[in-house]
Amino acid sequence: MKLVTFRHLGQQQDCIGALVNDQVLEFIDDHGNAKWPSMLSLIEAGPSAWDDANALVQSATGPLHAMDAVTLRAPIPLPPQYRDAMVFHQHIRQSFPAGAILKAKFSGDPAAIASAEAAAATFEVPEVHHQLPVYYKGNRFAVGNPDQTIIWPSYSLLMDFELELACVIGKGGRDIAKADATDHIFGFMVLNDLSARDAQAAEMDGLLGPAKGKDFDNANVFGPCLVTADEISDPYALKMKASVNGEIWGKGNSSDMHWSFEQLIERISLGETLYPGEIIGSGTVGNGCGLEHQRFLNEGDVIELEIEKIGILRNTIIRAE
Repeated sequence: MKLVTFRHLGQQQDCIGALVNDQVLEFIDDHGNAKWPSMLSLIEAGPSAWDDANALVQSATGPLHAMDAVTLRAPIPLPPQYRDAMVFHQHIRQSFPAGAILKAKFSGDPAAIASAEAAAATFEVPEVHHQLPVYYKGNRFAVGNPDQTIIWPSYSLLMDFELELACVIGKGGRDIAKADATDHIFGFMVLNDLSARDAQAAEMDGLLGPAKGKDFDNANVFGPCLVTADEISDPYALKMKASVNGEIWGKGNSSDMHWSFEQLIERISLGETLYPGEIIGSGTVGNGCGLEHQRFLNEGDVIELEIEKIGILRNTIIRAE
């Protein structure tokens, strides 16, 4: 299933359904009421409810709405938890030196710039990224929607996007073994991890992780749908593409993930309970952000992030008035 959260035009109530033949099938019961009040409630209801939803999709039972009659929302507008990892080593290999060069350019010191550029030529992925999957906890309230216009935070001059694959937990648990972790994955989404690069460059010297570089309203955009795991035979063989204003900025493939979601789940669940509906981002695919190319977003740019078998996540970014 390609599940969606949506609103009827002019209304503020979230509804859930599925994409069927370029239309939205709304999940309602025999009395015309929402069969599940939210995507999270459907996920939490477990396999029997998922089978019921699939039966509705297969039979196209329920009202069908044209895409221009609805507004898509993030599939899970308020996730129980959101973590973002960094498992694409090509991105690490390219972005870490690029960030150092960018910071040197901020200083305006030619010697610092030359030193950063020289160091980039010999940079190796830090050993910790070979030893274990690294992640941080993001802001679960800062969720953006497909096709939403995102407001560029006033404190930043350099805005960027990041193309990521995200998985959603379907079955919770603690101390989950890698061999069992696939059974805990409900499905997958596209993730645009928007980033204020100048703020991020300044605060990362604190060695605590990103703060205002990632933490602003609607910074974590998910969608355009939540594709259930049974729809994707191999999540580690998906083509990924990032475009800005129709120009391709970068391509990659989920096959380049150094750590799998199963390994992430094993690591995250050590001594810690995972709950249905939690989101785990893969981190940026190699060539999947502007920083790696030393290119950044401008006022009014349209970002399109595409992952095979999931869809295109589209957003426009504008400066605050």
